[in-house]
Amino acid sequence: MRRADRLLQIIQLFRRKRGPVTAANISQELEVTVRTVYRDIASLVANGVPIRGEAGIGYVMDDGYDLPPLMFSADELEALMLGARLVSSSGDTTLARSANDAIAKIASVVPADLRPILLDAPLYAPSFGNRVVDIVDVGIIRNAIRSRQKLKLEYLDAEKKPSARTVWPIALAYHQGVRLMVSWCELRKDFRHFRVDRMLSLCVTEEKIPERRDTLFHRWWKGETEKYGDYMSARDPN
Repeated sequence: MRRADRLLQIIQLFRRKRGPVTAANISQELEVTVRTVYRDIASLVANGVPIRGEAGIGYVMDDGYDLPPLMFSADELEALMLGARLVSSSGDTTLARSANDAIAKIASVVPADLRPILLDAPLYAPSFGNRVVDIVDVGIIRNAIRSRQKLKLEYLDAEKKPSARTVWPIALAYHQGVRLMVSWCELRKDFRHFRVDRMLSLCVTEEKIPERRDTLFHRWWKGETEKYGDYMSARDPN
């Protein structure tokens, strides 16, 4: 790996991490020595990158610093295209259109020699079988998650029994052809998973969810990990 590429990778690593990163962590990911990491960090600091380090804790990069947004590698461009094709295959209509729009915007501004890598990426995400048709607009759920608003819905369970629920939407899981909403159900006083295709109606209430979404999500994830053990731990979203 060229030194310039390695310096960019270090900055990218800081972007991904939420807390301090040790030189040992960086050296392991980049497959270089810790001494090389020290030299690279010193070089970045000398060039104005706001990285701070504390003995025994690690390095952090101050908020607000960023690289030019379109300095993509070939692998990153292929990852973007594969992600867009996955969304087109399994996402709702609005997300699929937005993914294609995003790719078009990126393609219009990346260097000409990189454009074919993005647009002609030989990576595909085919959809097999019939896709389940949703009655409700999945975009309503996504907006409610962002705005932390409760939802009211009419729902059919697996035995086709209807029920009225007020839920706190936390996350959406896009499986092949089927979408699941993770939420706290006020009726059951517990976390529940609702298939979007079984929702008969859906509306956003004026009530705000009283807890932070990330707090609810981690409580849900902890419960799922306790139930399913290693299967969930291997898929830790953090």
